[in-house]
Parts: sequence; C-alpha cells; structure tokens
Amino acid sequence: MFAKAHVSTKVRALRNEAGFTLPEVLLAAMIIIIAFVTLLSVIPYSSASVQSGNQLSTATFLANQKLEEAKNVPWGTAPSNDCLGLSANANAAPSVPAGQTCTLGATVIAAGAALPWAADQNSTAITNFNGYSRNVRITDCGVAGCTGITDAGMRLVTVSVTFQPMTTSSTAASTKTVSVSMVVSQR
Repeated sequence: MFAKAHVSTKVRALRNEAGFTLPEVLLAAMIIIIAFVTLLSVIPYSSASVQSGNQLSTATFLANQKLEEAKNVPWGTAPSNDCLGLSANANAAPSVPAGQTCTLGATVIAAGAALPWAADQNSTAITNFNGYSRNVRITDCGVAGCTGITDAGMRLVTVSVTFQPMTTSSTAASTKTVSVSMVVSQR
C-alpha cells in the first residue's frame, strides 16, 4: 500500500508541473527571429554612420593640421618676411604678396610666387590619406574684413578638406567638405 501511494503522488506531481506548449514555443521563436532580422537590417546603416564619423574626423584633423602650419610660418613686419601669403581670389592658393618675400630656412620665395606649404592638394597628394583633397585660402582682413575684424595686421586662414563619403546603397553620395578657419595676426 505504501508503494502505491508513493507512485500516485509522483504522477500527480508531474501533471502539476508547468511547461511550454508547442504553439507557445513556436510563437517565442518567431518573435526572436523577427528581432534578429530587424537588428541585422540596422547593421549596414550603423556601420556606414561609424565610417562617416571617421571620415568627418579625419577631414577635420587634416584641416586643423594645415591651420597649425599656418600659425607657424613667419609673417613679420621687420624685416618683412611674409610666408603666410594671400589668395588672389577664392579659387587661388596663397602666394607671396607684391613687394614682399618669404624666407623659410634657406629657401627664399619672391613676390607673386606660390607658397609650397599652402599649395592645393588633390585626392592623392596627402600622404596616407588618399581620397581627401585640401586647399588653403587666405584673406587680408584689412581689405575684405574678417568676421567683424578690419585690420591690416590680421588675416583669415580658411582650410577646406573634401572627401567622398561611403554610402549604404549602390549610388555614389555627393562629396562633403569640412572648412575650418582662424584669424592670424602679424608677429
């Protein structure tokens, strides 16, 4: 009698245990599959956004690198040494202004000549940064005025870096340009 009561208690215990039915398991599997497919469809967009951020950071770095060069080239009053230069127009790289010269170490650059440090660089000219082009434009604040400053002892240096962003589709995206500017004073 003792053995029979023990067996019926076990059978009752098994019947009372909760579990998942086949339809519940299939529904849970469908929900998980839909969630994974949704996540997989977002991955190309997120990786393109990360790449776009990387390209934008690189372009900003290249622009700031050129601004640092501009801060370090000589532009003085006595003796006159103008290696910062001026751009003749919005499409021209800076050159030594009329009546001035530029002395960089042992190199002397005459008036009207292009300044090698500020030459336009195409998409293959910047070492280790293929795909990025860069140009420098310098405006005389005494003539054109610069962001509210009108002073012949100040110049506006603008560096623009252009690149082709990556896309998530097969169509090419339009180029992007990052421009960074600063005002430099004569020293």
